[in-house]
Parts: sequence; C-alpha cells; structure tokens
Amino acid sequence: MNSRILGVVAAVALLAACSNTDTAATTGDGASASRSGPAPGSQEDLVASAGDRVFFAFDRSTLDDKARSDLDAQSRWLAKYPQAAVRVEGNTDERGTQEYNLALGQRRARSARDLLVAKGVSSARITTISNGKEKPTAAGSDESAWTQNRNAVTVVR
Repeated sequence: MNSRILGVVAAVALLAACSNTDTAATTGDGASASRSGPAPGSQEDLVASAGDRVFFAFDRSTLDDKARSDLDAQSRWLAKYPQAAVRVEGNTDERGTQEYNLALGQRRARSARDLLVAKGVSSARITTISNGKEKPTAAGSDESAWTQNRNAVTVVR
C-alpha cells in the first residue's frame, strides 16, 4: 500500500514538473531564475541594446557624429544576430510637400543603410522605405516635434 501511494505521488510530481511552461532557467545550484528583458534578436532587444533610430538636421540626410555612433552600435548588434534582417524607415517632419518629404525620407534611410553596410552588415539583410511625413514619432507643429520626427528608424523584420 505504501509503495502504491509513493508511486502515485512520484507520478504526480513528475507530471507537474513536465507541465511547467514557465520561462525560468535553471541556475547552477538547481534553483530556477526567471528570465527578464527582451527576447534576444528582437526589436525590443535592438532598442534596449543599441537604439533603433538616428536623427537628422532640418532638410538634411547627412549623418552627424551622434548618428554615426548610434549606427555603429546598431551594426555591432546586427553582427551579434546575423539572422536578423532589418528595414530602415526614413521619416521627415510635417513641413514640405508629400513628394519632397518622400524623397528626403528615402535619402535618410539610404544614408543609414549605407553606413550599416560600410560597417560590415550585408546589404541583403537591409531594405529601406520612406514614410515621408506619414508616420510622425511626435505629435505637434513645433521645433520639438519636428526634431523628433526627422529620423531613420531601424526595424527588425
């Protein structure tokens, strides 16, 4: 009788252990530790590790030193995750015509892509698109909003 109860308890314990769908990792001493933070290689990981955007001056598509540094960090992140493909989205503020802003957004996306490629990222992993003024980061019609909206955003696909 005791061996039968012991067998049932062991079977229940085994099933409970197998059904654990927690994202906990086992530490060296047998204890478990929960994983926290973004999934490696995800968009959230890119944002947390390297940042996902660079900013441009008014009516410009050239990269300043800060943008080059930020793209350097992105290139290191991309080297760490060679399976990750990205889309670089060029954006503008609301001023100017739709046609002008689409062209400027494309030049910004290409500038960012070209630096990533120069840093060793395969061009086959990078696509570009211009959103022009259609996807603003910040709402508003003032210099603060315009500054935030003049960017190129790297998006993990």
